[in-house]
Amino acid sequence: MNRPVIVVHGGAGAFRESMWEACLAGCRQAALAGWERLRAGGAALDAVEAAVQVLEDDPAFDAGRGSFLNMAGVVQMDAIIMDGRTLDLGAVAAVERIRHPITLARRVMERSPHNFIVGPGAMAFAEQEGISFCDPDELQGVHVLEDSATAPGMDTVGAVAVDLAGNFAVATSTGGTPGKWPGRVGDSPLVGAGAYADNRCGAASATGEGEKLMRLVISKTACDRLAAGIPAPQVAAEVIRLLHTRVGGHGGLILVDREGRVGLAHNTQSMPHAYVLPRGEGPLETTLVVAMEARLY
Repeated sequence: MNRPVIVVHGGAGAFRESMWEACLAGCRQAALAGWERLRAGGAALDAVEAAVQVLEDDPAFDAGRGSFLNMAGVVQMDAIIMDGRTLDLGAVAAVERIRHPITLARRVMERSPHNFIVGPGAMAFAEQEGISFCDPDELQGVHVLEDSATAPGMDTVGAVAVDLAGNFAVATSTGGTPGKWPGRVGDSPLVGAGAYADNRCGAASATGEGEKLMRLVISKTACDRLAAGIPAPQVAAEVIRLLHTRVGGHGGLILVDREGRVGLAHNTQSMPHAYVLPRGEGPLETTLVVAMEARLY
């Protein structure tokens, strides 16, 4: 029997110490929400969607309710979900007034002939699908950056999982960077950059400076190294070092490989995260880890 695992992150960046408890609690709740799906025999896709929905509902994180305003004073959000079994994916960008962009991304994957829909087109698709719109004021949260103008990024939440059937999935969602140009899209909804999943190797979700992360197609780069047989912890560390040395970027990465090993690395001040994985011989005897570890270097 395969051993399920779920890992979530709440963004990589500079967090006020007063917010640590809230961020860790949010990551814990998200990981457990995803784990409940896996424990019941549910699909990895359901697990990562459920986990990211929790983070989108939590105003402590830059996604959904915690999103930043752009230069025009509007919240525009991006999200992606990917199925490692089929390599199918759905993504949306620059969407407004949607509480759960990750759910809209999944609808794009499952109920449209497309993979990526943006702006007004995505909003029209949401309306067609019966997804309710919210008041824009509901999408401005308690921002956790010490100084949003100078901090090295804190955007994006994400989740990676493998289920009892051995299928991988990933979901990534973001409210973007504060004061961004209207219509700006970062790495988060881009396949291979903000997220990638493939049953042949594992799954990865990235966070940080989108303009730097996308240059390395960082999640696909990480998954390619997993496919070469390098363990997830080593891959995470190597790829974040590459982010810094090759493009001078700051960010973080979460991974799960085919052996169920968890990889976590970041070169920002912190990256709140949580994961649930089996311990011992029983696939449903679990260990829950919730942490906000020091940077990689």
